[in-house]
Amino acid sequence: MKTFDYTCKATLGLHARPSAILALECNAMKSAVTVEKGGKKANGTNALQLIALRASKGEVLHISVEGPTEQEDYDRLQEVFAHIIPVDNNLDVLKVAFFGTKDYDRIYFDELSDDKGDGAYNCDLTYFQNRLTKETVHLTEGFDAVCIFVNDEAPKEVVEQMAENGIRLILLRCAGFNNVDLEAAKACGITVLRVPAYSPYAVAEHAMAILQAANRRLQKAYNKVRDNNFALNGLMGTDLHNKVAGIVTTGRIGQCMARICKGYGMSVIAWDAFPNKKLEEEGLLTYVSKDELFEKADLISIHGPLIMGEGGTYHLINKEAIDKMKDDAMLVNTARGGFIDTEALIDALRQGKFHAVALDVYEGQDEVVYTDHSDDVLNNDVVARLLAFPNVMVTSHQAFFTREALQAIAADTMENARNFLQGLDYGTAEVVRA
Repeated sequence: MKTFDYTCKATLGLHARPSAILALECNAMKSAVTVEKGGKKANGTNALQLIALRASKGEVLHISVEGPTEQEDYDRLQEVFAHIIPVDNNLDVLKVAFFGTKDYDRIYFDELSDDKGDGAYNCDLTYFQNRLTKETVHLTEGFDAVCIFVNDEAPKEVVEQMAENGIRLILLRCAGFNNVDLEAAKACGITVLRVPAYSPYAVAEHAMAILQAANRRLQKAYNKVRDNNFALNGLMGTDLHNKVAGIVTTGRIGQCMARICKGYGMSVIAWDAFPNKKLEEEGLLTYVSKDELFEKADLISIHGPLIMGEGGTYHLINKEAIDKMKDDAMLVNTARGGFIDTEALIDALRQGKFHAVALDVYEGQDEVVYTDHSDDVLNNDVVARLLAFPNVMVTSHQAFFTREALQAIAADTMENARNFLQGLDYGTAEVVRA
């Protein structure tokens, strides 16, 4: 174990922003980091616990680092604490309209937006349960920015109305940006920022979890046992060991999925419009054409952003692509529903194609996802049709939904807002710069 002491120098002490920065750094470390103040301890990976220490300026923190890479992590923490006090040139407060609010959103955003002053995020959040749509865009009047999620809608007419209402910034608390008309945003002088990589592990791990649930018919097995039916008929799966995994796009999530597949003893092939040769050099995967991937892969896992237009990824999995796949192939999508032509998929399932299909996203989900419709009349029958097949597993766009990911989404979103206020570089968060 390695330890060191740090005296809080910031005016607000170890407030929300440094706590969030420290937690994100610690989450990337293999060592366990503990921060102690006056006998009270906080896990270094948990921003809320760090904030709860209420360490004021001049108080001493005792930091301990223990684990397989403790020297490396100790050195990194020395750097983090050395630069944790920012220099501000703008203490204005950004007024943000936060759409599609759920209780779990407020867990982190409430705490991170609480502080105001030197080094803080300096944001006032007003929460709306409504999604952003053309019917709710009037709510943006009087705000500087909006914060939206994957199921909010910002087509041209909404973007133009927001600009008229004084909106200068769209904060996406997600990686994808296909729900925003980017050309309209640029024309209206609205900056668009996203969270490019909140937790690739969360998404990749969920992809494998639901794929295995579909493969081993776990949803069916669970219901059978609840009915005191312990027969195994209808539950046969297949080994993943020695099978071929096909990864569609190899960004951070795709790379995580490739490593998980490697851990199962699979060989990995991949397609990407911009191949990362370093992944081939380390022996993780082999790049092939799209057609070769469809033809050879036993498991096809879809990742990356949904890109519309010619050469994009919209309906990348269509009838022609499905026809090329093995009849007993497995397909999992945790990216965006538009990657797969749902009607083509359902037609193929009717014909006995696929051993297993696992979907965390699907076309037409935006109006229903993240809401309880258990007492409503069914208007969208896509899920009902998909779930009619015993080899299909559907979840509610929850691949991102881990504590680490929610914490990172909140911290990165607030960091984007602060960079906008301070005129700082946006890095990979930049989608449109006004």
